[in-house]
Amino acid sequence: MINKLANPSDLTTIKKYIKSISNINSDLIKNPHLPKSKSYLKILRLPYMMENSVITPDIVESMLKDVHLFKDVMLTSKPCIIKMSPKLDMVVVWVDI
Repeated sequence: MINKLANPSDLTTIKKYIKSISNINSDLIKNPHLPKSKSYLKILRLPYMMENSVITPDIVESMLKDVHLFKDVMLTSKPCIIKMSPKLDMVVVWVDI
């Protein structure tokens, strides 16, 4: 599992290493780059209060880790929690993955 994102110096190191391999045509190698797309998950209608406390990003993260589908998914930022309405006991959660 990856614990940190790549940075430009990592990409330069990878490019130099690949171009140094003798059986690869270096003219065919393009510059490595970080992904340019962003994925997110929007979760609707979670309860605002859970176990007598307000839902927090840490609670959302722990809930996601318990789901098999998200076992190896790395979050790029803390979950964003927004209450749907002052009168409703529901929230919307956005998670960047």
